[in-house]
Amino acid sequence: MTNPTLFSPLQKGPLSFKNRIFMAPMTRSRAPKQVATDLMAEYYAQRASAGLIFTEGTQVSEQGVGYIATPGIHSESQIEGWKKVTTAVHAKGGLIFAQLWHVGRVSHPDFHKGELPVAPSAIAFEGQAYTPEGFKNVVTPRALSEGEIAATISDFKKAAEQAKRAGFDGVEVHGANGYLPAQFLEDGSNKRTDQWGGTIENRARFLLSITDAAISVWGPERVSVRISPRNPFNGMNDSNPEALYLYVAKELQARKVGILYVMEGANFRDAGTDLAPKIREIYHGTLILNNGYDQQTGETQVSKGLADAIAYGALFIPNPDLPERFAQKAQLNAPDHATFYGGDAKGYTDYSRLA
Repeated sequence: MTNPTLFSPLQKGPLSFKNRIFMAPMTRSRAPKQVATDLMAEYYAQRASAGLIFTEGTQVSEQGVGYIATPGIHSESQIEGWKKVTTAVHAKGGLIFAQLWHVGRVSHPDFHKGELPVAPSAIAFEGQAYTPEGFKNVVTPRALSEGEIAATISDFKKAAEQAKRAGFDGVEVHGANGYLPAQFLEDGSNKRTDQWGGTIENRARFLLSITDAAISVWGPERVSVRISPRNPFNGMNDSNPEALYLYVAKELQARKVGILYVMEGANFRDAGTDLAPKIREIYHGTLILNNGYDQQTGETQVSKGLADAIAYGALFIPNPDLPERFAQKAQLNAPDHATFYGGDAKGYTDYSRLA
């Protein structure tokens, strides 16, 4: 049997991926009323040749908001907006998962009518939030009560249900990049002494609970979980990330979660810092890797069996037909960094395609 390539199809349970070039979730701040727009439908449909699209982070509740013009999936108008997106992607033969998101402490009272953002513990990080009134220093969040934790888990379950109504093919639990589930996971941000903090098992309880909630709606095969071991983004750190994330991988394998999306640490290519091979030994579903890959390095990971697919982010912004460009060894468009966040069609849906 020949080794797989980025262009090899992948059949996993009910899902058939036409290639292994997946589109990473990327916030683009083009939803001014927190509702997916016609322009967003065009943007995602243009990229439907990806083996799988993950949407930008999508808030499960108003409490989960931390950025300007990001979409939610907790109201009827938001569901209707996302229906436009899923219909457009499916019309082009694509698959699309909704990424379920709660930013936790990575927010500001300006988003919450003056109320504090929430987190596992009242611990701030050094950074700024981009609010409707411009950049402001983040504040110290307030710790969630146990009752509020239960309510937040319910928010994730309801969001998973809403995603099904909106026509998605599955959901991803965003457990990476320093947002609320990651804040529970890592001991630098979680100092709780109840069942949600302390031991690795307790700190992983929130992520696994919202994963179980998603599974109860979709079944395990249509659920993805995204993690980012050793990623310091948004002030994250843990005293023993290897033990923590290998435990998470073991628990996700026990649940037969369909996809595990690993965003590798900022310097993952440095010797001794890459957890992906160890995760691969534990987790046997669809493993996605993501961290600045190009075609050649992505191909290497897939051909060696270290990943089932590679998620490309920045390359998909200026190259809506990225799989075709890879296949033809065509020149890649350069991105317009000034239009990454906010704005209109410029730098969003106006990049050229191959003839």
